[in-house]
Amino acid sequence: MDYKEMYLKMMRASEAAIRILVKAQQECEEMYISQPEPKLIVLKDEKQSR
Repeated sequence: MDYKEMYLKMMRASEAAIRILVKAQQECEEMYISQPEPKLIVLKDEKQSR
């Protein structure tokens, strides 16, 4: 059994998977920051209004 080749195959696949995940994360972050700012509403704290 060629353990070195098995190891290298696993490492290549792991690196490819990491690249895919990082790319997806970067794309999602770009989608998030490209959105318009949400309108924020400040709610009063009931404890402070007494």
